[in-house]
Amino acid sequence: MVSTEESLMSTGNVSYVMPEEVLFKSESNQSREEIAAYLRKVADNLDSGNAISLKAGSESVTLNPPARPTFEVKAEREGPAGNMTERSIEFELEWDENDGEESGGSGQLEIE
Repeated sequence: MVSTEESLMSTGNVSYVMPEEVLFKSESNQSREEIAAYLRKVADNLDSGNAISLKAGSESVTLNPPARPTFEVKAEREGPAGNMTERSIEFELEWDENDGEESGGSGQLEIE
């Protein structure tokens, strides 16, 4: 199942909507240990230069990040106004499939 979404991008004082095609999505409650195992597998594939294959039911996708993709980490608080009780940590690898290499960033990330 492929869906199209739009995300708001901002550059300086200009904001624009950028279409987004969702190639794969999976969401389920997992234990911290189960999540760590998934993240370790992704880390092992990145470290060895292998592609990353995602599969859930009949859906699947295989992606091969370049040697230096852009790595985004975001912590958010979400929810209705006055009751923003949902927290999230998002990890994202991003690259231009036509270009292959990305650069940039806002400083060295530290995770403790």
